Amino acid sequence: MDATEVTDGPPAAEAASRLAAGSVDGSVEKLAARVARRIEAEVIRRGWPVGEVLDSEPVLRERHGVSRAVLREAARLLEHHQVARMRRGPGGGLVICAPDAEPTVRAMVVYIEYVGTDLRDVLLARRLIEPVLGRLAAERIDEEGIARLRATVAAELSPPEAGEWAGGLFHTVLSEMTRNPVLQLFIDVLEQLAYRYVALARPMTEDEVRSFRETTHHRHGSILDATVAGDVPRAQLGLIEHLDEVTEWFRTASGDDEAGAGPAVRLAPAPVGLAAGRTLAEVVAVRIHEDILRAGLPAGTVLGSEAELMTRYETSRAVLRAAVRLLEHHSVATSRRGPGGGLVVTRQEPRAAIDATALYLAYRDATAADLLVVREAIEVGLVARLAARRAEPRIAAGLAAVEERLGRPPAGDSDRDFHADLAELAGNPVLTLFLRILTELSLRTGRAGACGHGGDAEHREILAAVLNGDASLAQYRMRRHLAP
Repeated sequence: MDATEVTDGPPAAEAASRLAAGSVDGSVEKLAARVARRIEAEVIRRGWPVGEVLDSEPVLRERHGVSRAVLREAARLLEHHQVARMRRGPGGGLVICAPDAEPTVRAMVVYIEYVGTDLRDVLLARRLIEPVLGRLAAERIDEEGIARLRATVAAELSPPEAGEWAGGLFHTVLSEMTRNPVLQLFIDVLEQLAYRYVALARPMTEDEVRSFRETTHHRHGSILDATVAGDVPRAQLGLIEHLDEVTEWFRTASGDDEAGAGPAVRLAPAPVGLAAGRTLAEVVAVRIHEDILRAGLPAGTVLGSEAELMTRYETSRAVLRAAVRLLEHHSVATSRRGPGGGLVVTRQEPRAAIDATALYLAYRDATAADLLVVREAIEVGLVARLAARRAEPRIAAGLAAVEERLGRPPAGDSDRDFHADLAELAGNPVLTLFLRILTELSLRTGRAGACGHGGDAEHREILAAVLNGDASLAQYRMRRHLAP
């Protein structure tokens, strides 16, 4: 979360005044969200001391100048974000928690699923990122990591369930060996997205399952040996060849005529939970989100009135309203008043995913190098692909538009705009979200530098290489531009 954004908010007296006046910004829900952001920033400033009690409820109410209702709503948001939870009784108060990656991964998958992606997008993202995983794991693995990876590979020989996806755990454990929390998080997202295609694949015979598992196990063993030996080129090549094999398996299972060609295979409409179901409100929010996904409801669809939804989901008004606030937080649906109102499906924005990622990586203390190594892998790979596809009508038109914008006087953050333009032009929703997260976190924290020092001059050099189809020069210039 952006510490600058939240610490510059109104003082407690002004916040209380707004609440008393009943302004839009002073509503219980919005004021609670602002209080939650201020508390999140405080937790980050303190170094995220898990188990520490921030203060009791009365003290926090006085400090932030809010009512009991506002503070308790803020506490619910903090618990949903896994930042802190309210503990009752003697010695109680708001206790700092240790978050895990699961809610952040869900927030990212929720957004990616909404904007729509296909198998090739997921596999391209893996193709760009996983060679970095191979390098860092080979450089940083230790004795404990060797034991964990060997146990993971050995477990792959256990009898499988029919059609079971093989080998996902290996990539997750391998990512942990990199000690890069950004890379670990993105690999988790890619694994979850890839796994969802299994539901779309045709039924596999036992022989096919056995053959694929044996091939995967053999490849994982080779990657493991190279990683333990510190042989970076062999580890990276093994991962690339393995991903090519996985691509071929998915192509065959889904019926595509050519790898990377033919009609896009859509992600299975399997629901993504917004939370781990820790509270009844979260369970109801998940059920509503599942129904939206299952029916493929577009933005603007009215799901029903409050009374209708209470009946449909067999819940109370208080629980439903808490669930709606979670859905609004994730930009899934919002409550609309007046005639024709009710709970309305909204156009999702990546804000919830970006903020959840910012919080989780703040807890994990992600460094400048952690952000940069992943960002470089993605952006250097993307400019090469854009150079190769520069003649395609959509790409050519997009590059011309970027060139025109670079010819105008800078407006706003031109560095962020340039990189966002290239990401959007690549047409890969997975990589676009990853880059939005990395770019924003770099700007929020200053940890990865805003990028080089050449500004639009370097942007024009990168673009010129892309337009000339000089992929290697475009990659060199992008790498130089991103260097701190």
